[in-house]
Amino acid sequence: MLANFQFFGLSHIGSLVVILASAFFLIKQCRKDENSLTARIGLTILTFLCFAIYPINQAVLSAIGGPHLLDALLPFHLCDIAAFVCGLALITRKSSLCEIAYFWGLAGTLQGLITPNLNHDFPSPIYLVFFFHHGIIVITALLLPLGLNWRPRPKAAIRAFMWLLLYAAVTFGINFILVTNFGFLMAKPDQASLLDIMGPWPWYILVLIGMAGILFYFLNLPFRKFTRKQPE
Repeated sequence: MLANFQFFGLSHIGSLVVILASAFFLIKQCRKDENSLTARIGLTILTFLCFAIYPINQAVLSAIGGPHLLDALLPFHLCDIAAFVCGLALITRKSSLCEIAYFWGLAGTLQGLITPNLNHDFPSPIYLVFFFHHGIIVITALLLPLGLNWRPRPKAAIRAFMWLLLYAAVTFGINFILVTNFGFLMAKPDQASLLDIMGPWPWYILVLIGMAGILFYFLNLPFRKFTRKQPE
């Protein structure tokens, strides 16, 4: 029988180390020469995983006879959308897509890596897919500014925040109609998370939105001097 996942146990810390090491390696290769063979292979694999992780996740759930719940079958969780946006951002380098990938990836998905909503430990396929899914988003969010020389435009944090509010509004409607819990907007995750210290529903949603705004602000600070020099 596979062991239950342990927060900051060996497998958790190991996965975080692997993700950060992968990000560091790819950032270093891209900074050295984005057109080198190593960098192009790494970018190709990363982009492929951004688009493929959802069908891979569905294939894993089907293979192990996982629960056939709408929450697991439909791609409306924030990280499902973020992975797709990251893939598009890597291909197009379009500013609006890069902004969402950066702010959503480091303000949202990174929290999922730190406090995973996960019952399965290594080497469960569910464990592997979970960290692959969240890891590629965080790697992309770090790679865009640190390895690919992308810089946010003025008011990028505000735009990314408005997209987040739109996601929350649309997803809340989907949850109400389908009786699902995408984005954890209807209930907290089963596993321990930062939401546990934010009060009961629905107040934790307001606290979460406020914290997202604060994180977006701080994530934009390293680029503040740059964005002031750029046209709108």
